[in-house]
Amino acid sequence: MRHRIAGVHLGRSSGHRTALRRNLVTEFLRHEKIRTTRAKAKAIRGQAERMITSAKRGISGGEARAVHARRMAAGRLNDPEIVKKLFDDIAKRYTDRPGGYTRVIKIGARLGDAAEMVILELVEE
Repeated sequence: MRHRIAGVHLGRSSGHRTALRRNLVTEFLRHEKIRTTRAKAKAIRGQAERMITSAKRGISGGEARAVHARRMAAGRLNDPEIVKKLFDDIAKRYTDRPGGYTRVIKIGARLGDAAEMVILELVEE
C-alpha cells in the first residue's frame, strides 16, 4: 500500500532528487521554458505553480507577507536573481490569472532511451 507516500522518486536518492527539483525549477523560471522528460516535468510543475502563486500573494499582501514569501522562495531556488525575477516579472504578469501558469507540450521520444520528452513552458497571456 502507498499510504502517505507522496511525490515521484525518479530513480534517485532523496538528496539527489531534491537537488534535481531545485535545479529544474530554477532553470524553468530563468528561461520560462525547458525541455525535459515527462516524469520530471510532472514532478516540478506543481512546485513551480505554487511558487508563482506564493509570489503573487507576496506582492499583493503587505510588507510582512512579501518578506516571508521572498524568503521561502529564496530557500527553494538556487539563484537570488531568479527570486527577483519571480516577484518583479513573473508574478506581476499573472496577477489576474487564478492558476494554470504552465503548459506541457509533448515532443516525442528521445533517441537514446525512448524516454518521452516534453516542453514545459509558462503560458502567455
